[in-house]
Amino acid sequence: MDFHRNPSTNSPSSSTSSTSSSIVHHQPPPSTAATDNDPMHSWWESVSKQRSRILSLAALLPSGGGIVSSLADSDRPAVSLLSSPSVCSLISSALSSATSGSGSDLLCQWLYETFQSTDPHLRLLVLSFIPLLSGTYLSRIHSSDSSSLPSLAGFEAVLLAVYASEAKSRAGKPLLVQIPDLSQPSLYHTPRYKSIDDRSGQSVGVLSPPLEPHLEVKSTKRAIIVGTVFDCYYKQVSQMPAWSKLDFCKFAVAWGGQDCPCKTKFDRDDNDHRENVNANSNGYDQVCREDSGFSNGTRSRDGDEADYEDDVIKEVVVVEMNNLGINGNVENLEAKGVRIPLPWELLRPVVTILGHCLFGPLNSQEVKDAASVTVRCLYARASHDLAPRAILALQSLIRLDKSARAAAMRATDTTSNANTPSKAKKPEILLVSK
Repeated sequence: MDFHRNPSTNSPSSSTSSTSSSIVHHQPPPSTAATDNDPMHSWWESVSKQRSRILSLAALLPSGGGIVSSLADSDRPAVSLLSSPSVCSLISSALSSATSGSGSDLLCQWLYETFQSTDPHLRLLVLSFIPLLSGTYLSRIHSSDSSSLPSLAGFEAVLLAVYASEAKSRAGKPLLVQIPDLSQPSLYHTPRYKSIDDRSGQSVGVLSPPLEPHLEVKSTKRAIIVGTVFDCYYKQVSQMPAWSKLDFCKFAVAWGGQDCPCKTKFDRDDNDHRENVNANSNGYDQVCREDSGFSNGTRSRDGDEADYEDDVIKEVVVVEMNNLGINGNVENLEAKGVRIPLPWELLRPVVTILGHCLFGPLNSQEVKDAASVTVRCLYARASHDLAPRAILALQSLIRLDKSARAAAMRATDTTSNANTPSKAKKPEILLVSK
């Protein structure tokens, strides 16, 4: 074999030209780099994923497949679905059916696969159904006839997917909260007495310990898993539609035990409330003491009159809600589910979400009213369970709710008085003595 030497190899110019040609040859196509940084391409890819998932959902909902398919043609398919009450009602009905939640449930499989997507709008779509899914799951698990229910592996698969996502985002670290040290000066206060110990750091409280990986939902870990799922829901709660928050409140009312006459005890015992008693509230006190069946902490009625007492309890709550300025009848907040155990691992994120529902600036009045009723039901449950952390947290929410409603009423009265035309004053006549 003959090897021929290129005479131009030793030439600098030829070496440079060959090197540059080889560099150009190995560079990636410029169109690929431009595509990766093109926002229009990213947007179109996101829309394509959303349309694909929504079209697959339409096949699972034959009764409303045409409506669902029409939403896929919009510029923001996932947002359009969240804004469609009819489609959300179809999904909610399917999740609430008696045969839902099993391992072969195609809708649960759709939710599971959709949440695995990296598209934030699709993940938000799945999270919006978390209150309904988790509420139905917990209610069936703790119902009296739970032994006859089919497997709930479909619900558990979705919950475990959200739990795994939250565990991955925490990266094995606990969920901490910084507790300010009031003995140290701050922007808002100067301590009256100087602290002996010079502690420049803040105290740290642990809201949630590091999360362990779970491949199945065990009874001993169920509260932690569902509570962590609610933590993930809370991260996006400001973007959740109103119907999702209302579903959460309805289930929380049932979890705490709806028919309890002491749900308004905190309002009745509050000194501020007693100072503003009117004729309506006097009638409420009489109904509460005489008709509720409780007198000085002693039950005075038989258990056979439960239906009558339920009506009286609802009447008591209606009057109390009217006194607090809560619009609408409490009958509109029909509880979903059943009474369940409420350990702190589950109740803490529930209270956190209710805090947003009460004081979120963009929440509708319906959501705020539902959260106000829910907080009082959970406060009654915490009082029965003698749970100090829950009692303190829920008392704080009730006090803040009452003060916020009182301030809103004062602002409304001030505005109405300012808009009321005042009586024209007579012109002043000055008498000058000669």
